Amino acid sequence: MNTVSAQNSGPEPHGGPEAVRFAGFEERLRALVVDLAPRQFAVVQVWDAGEGEPDGCVAAWGVVYEDGRTQVSSADGVSRFVLGSPERATWWFGRAEGVTARIVWLAGPDRVVTA
Repeated sequence: MNTVSAQNSGPEPHGGPEAVRFAGFEERLRALVVDLAPRQFAVVQVWDAGEGEPDGCVAAWGVVYEDGRTQVSSADGVSRFVLGSPERATWWFGRAEGVTARIVWLAGPDRVVTA
C-alpha cells in the first residue's frame, strides 16, 4: 500500500519548522492519488452508415485497475462486466456484424496533477 506521511508528529504553533515541512503534504497526497487512480475509458462502436461514411457511438464506460482487472458498464446501464483487460471489452461490443469496437482512453498514463 502506498502512503504519504506528513513526516512530523504534530504542527508547531505559529508556523514553526514542522509546519514548513508539512506544506508539501497536499501536493504529495494529490500525486499519490493520481498515480494510483484507475484509468477510465470508453468503448466505442463504429459501423458503415452507407456510402463509405462511418458512424459510431459510445457503447460502454470502463475502469481498469493497476492489476489489469477491468470493470465495464454498458452506456445504457443494462450490462456490467468484470474482465481481465480493457481489450476484452472490445470483443463484447464488437460482435455484431459490420460493427467494430475500440477503446478510447479518457486520460493518458502520464496524467498531470492539477489543483
